[in-house]
Amino acid sequence: MSILYIVVLALIAAALLGVAVHRTLRVKTTADYLVAGRSLSAAVLVLTLLTSWIGAGSLFAGAENAYRNGFAALWQPAGGWLGLLLIYFIAPRARKFAQFTLPDLLEARYNQTARVLGTIAILFAYVAITSYQFKGGGNVLHLIFPGTVTPEEGTWMIAAFVIVTTALAGMSSVAYMDVAIGSLVTVICIVAAPMLLRKAGGWPGLHAALPQTHFEVLGDLSFVRAMEFLVPTMLLMLGNQVMYQKFFSAKSERDARLSVVGWTCGTVLLETLIVAIAVFGSALYKTGEVAAQPYEIIPYTARHGLPALMGALLLGAVFAKVISTASNYLFSPATNLIHDVFVRYAMPKATNREVLLFSRGAVTLLGCWALYQAIYAPSILAKMLYAYTIYSAALTPVVLAAFYSKRATAWGAVAAIATGTAVTLAWDNTGMKGFFPAIVAERDAIFPALFAAVLALVVVSAVTPKPRPEQLAQMTN
Repeated sequence: MSILYIVVLALIAAALLGVAVHRTLRVKTTADYLVAGRSLSAAVLVLTLLTSWIGAGSLFAGAENAYRNGFAALWQPAGGWLGLLLIYFIAPRARKFAQFTLPDLLEARYNQTARVLGTIAILFAYVAITSYQFKGGGNVLHLIFPGTVTPEEGTWMIAAFVIVTTALAGMSSVAYMDVAIGSLVTVICIVAAPMLLRKAGGWPGLHAALPQTHFEVLGDLSFVRAMEFLVPTMLLMLGNQVMYQKFFSAKSERDARLSVVGWTCGTVLLETLIVAIAVFGSALYKTGEVAAQPYEIIPYTARHGLPALMGALLLGAVFAKVISTASNYLFSPATNLIHDVFVRYAMPKATNREVLLFSRGAVTLLGCWALYQAIYAPSILAKMLYAYTIYSAALTPVVLAAFYSKRATAWGAVAAIATGTAVTLAWDNTGMKGFFPAIVAERDAIFPALFAAVLALVVVSAVTPKPRPEQLAQMTN
């Protein structure tokens, strides 16, 4: 059985590396590296958007949520589904803007300070997201080779592979690896879910094995706790730079809009299947090793609950999915460092060769920072909520205002980004919560940080001069 797992993982790793090397040979310019030459069709966009969105956050943090709370865990991905309804209208506007990064948008609509602060917020959030992809992938390798690879050694291996493949060809590598991974994961989950349901005894067996609350809308969650899962996910979706970079990479505005339709269908299907597989696994394995580490329920169930070939394929799909999402969220902040800092301030006349060289260096540097966080991260779920909150509070309100508000001002955006980031970073690290009633202090940072950021945006915008017509023209037309 171990040989089977080795073969499957080796084939997947070889295929991904082959795609990266092949796309590297086609990278000639900065645009090729950063936005794949603006050549991605709707079909490619659907799979790369789907694959980059669903990673360790769903496969480990979401699965842990499902193990503990049953189908009420769908509150977490439902935030993304709600966000996608709005993204259908945002996508063509984003492609029309046609730049390289989200801070490009922030400067065009607001000012240079908003660009710099936005870059800082993205670095904190996306490196954190990359870190728990590394950690999740390390756990997968440990489950496959328990006597040979420790979780920490697995984390190092995943990090090295992601850094190398991402540095090679940038967006071109990331997008086309996602096509293969997205197809594989979707097919495997569609086949594996009914097999596990049957092994668990069907719906009667599930109801006999699990508490009734696992089948209720809220389960054991309070409504506020459900919103703490839904809101950060929704706001990350709406302001997600990885998504905007892929819209910037689209062939046309039509391709960008069409991709959202397919992305929505794929996300609803795949995230529902992931939660279902975790719930089925929780009925099969209520005690033992996985009960102490419930975030491992999907790879554990693949290893022990499925026939050898199907289990190896599902584990391979999880492995590939983690690599894909790590690549996306590692590449995105590296783009910020190069395009928004290096080219703009350090070497504005850099050649394509110099930009490509330093881009690959930025990927390596940020990958090492993410690896450091992965080794010391106490919880994938906690790390996920922390990263989502920074992004949701600091950036999403000002991004939405850029497209849909004619009154939001540059200094309002600056105040919102700074306030959202500061409150999130301080909430769990200082005595700030002592100034609030216990009902607020015991909650996650999302609502305090979001409230403070939106309040800053509204108040400061109200007392500062309106945006110039040229700032509004390319965003709200």
